[in-house]
Amino acid sequence: MTGIDKDIFIKYIFAKLAEAPTLARSYTETGGKKLKYRTVYIKLEKYVNAFLVGNTENRLIVLPGLRGVGKTTVIFQIYEYLLHQKKVAQDRILYFSTDELKAYLDGRIVDAINIFIQEVHRTSLVNLNREVFVLIDEAHFDKEWAQAAKIVFDQTKKAFLIVTGSSALNLELSVDVARRAKREVMFPMNFSEYLLLKHDFYPPRGMAESMQGLIFSPTKNLNLAHGTSTANELMRKLITVDQPVEKEWEDFLCFGGFPFALRMNQIDTHERISSVVGRVIEKDIFALQSFSTETRDTISRIIAFLALQKPGGTSDAKLAARLNRSPTMIRNILDVLEKTQLVFSVKPYGGAGKVVRKPWKYYFLSPSINAAIRFKLGVYDIRDREMIGILAENLIASYFFRMKETLNIPTGFFYAPEKEGVAFLLQTGTGETIPVEVGIGKKDEGQIKKAIARYHSEYGVLISGTEEISMKKGIVRIPITNFAFV
Repeated sequence: MTGIDKDIFIKYIFAKLAEAPTLARSYTETGGKKLKYRTVYIKLEKYVNAFLVGNTENRLIVLPGLRGVGKTTVIFQIYEYLLHQKKVAQDRILYFSTDELKAYLDGRIVDAINIFIQEVHRTSLVNLNREVFVLIDEAHFDKEWAQAAKIVFDQTKKAFLIVTGSSALNLELSVDVARRAKREVMFPMNFSEYLLLKHDFYPPRGMAESMQGLIFSPTKNLNLAHGTSTANELMRKLITVDQPVEKEWEDFLCFGGFPFALRMNQIDTHERISSVVGRVIEKDIFALQSFSTETRDTISRIIAFLALQKPGGTSDAKLAARLNRSPTMIRNILDVLEKTQLVFSVKPYGGAGKVVRKPWKYYFLSPSINAAIRFKLGVYDIRDREMIGILAENLIASYFFRMKETLNIPTGFFYAPEKEGVAFLLQTGTGETIPVEVGIGKKDEGQIKKAIARYHSEYGVLISGTEEISMKKGIVRIPITNFAFV
């Protein structure tokens, strides 16, 4: 603990223990009402319960995710669950933010944990004889967080750790830590979570699985019949929602990706998302890689360019010429933006072993980010159907990206590089290629038919404003509002 006054550090840890209940309430309540739980909370609660009955396999949980998706709220909900429902003593649950720890004390995670065990519990990690819980927020501000987590994991089976941070936590997991940790990535809300948290609406059981079946194996195991059945049940249940599902879907598309949107109007939500983007630039990007302060404006201009471009690839060289910067700098910035998961890339399809010299497509992790940037730039117009179409394509891309990251389906996710090609090409584990076309209104079937022939596909998927699920002449049609539950 070089350079740190130990007495001050001890007081800091005791202060964190004392203030945690009040802080937890501020994060988990609004207007005196408890916030509802997101899907990831249910998983964390299961890990906690298993640990409390002696199952020590999953006792290091890594929770990466973009700023604003609700990681801090979720771990404070776990804090309250431990304190109030499981009756775990307050001095056995330590919460701290690494950002604050570094800013005020220039401290490390390993120092905070050692103080907690040695000074609060008067023992060592090796000799710890009762369960403790350490909830570490913004861990990416300590470059040695993974080593600290490994030390705790290896020295005791009595400590349960949840570690949150930017999406770059994924990249900082060494092989040793990855083998020990359970990773639960937090994404912006999907449509199902949005309706659950806003209207207490639960979709039909198996809705997501039925949509996945329609996309990846519509002719097998009665998936078409099952998808149609769950979609019909969904429409019956949606009668209970206050406004038409199409309007709810549009609200979700434009500003409903982040949990805080549920408590704000549209303008305030756009401003808050813009603030999230600003903090990603100011804190997360510069924590990942050293850039000059002048580069900040370049980063902001790249983000604005990505938000305003029409669907199509982004060439490093063209973007460099446009911004009067070197292609190397542009490439580095785009790489770091991907590491924060503010954006993700979709590469051109090249077939088996082929390299296609085409630019990559970039999408935001949530279309709400795109909408907020447009709002900030004064070009947001809810009546602009072209804009809604761009946001819809972003939404579908983000869903496929999430599925690939969490379920490993599809195994490959590309865009069609040919002129006037379909929006996306999905690859399955068996090597099949599934063309996917996207639109908000009724979509012409010409492109999808050409893609089915070009890629020798058994079928293609058309996600649009079609009225019902169907499969005709090798084209699976899925209403975009149904797909949003995948």
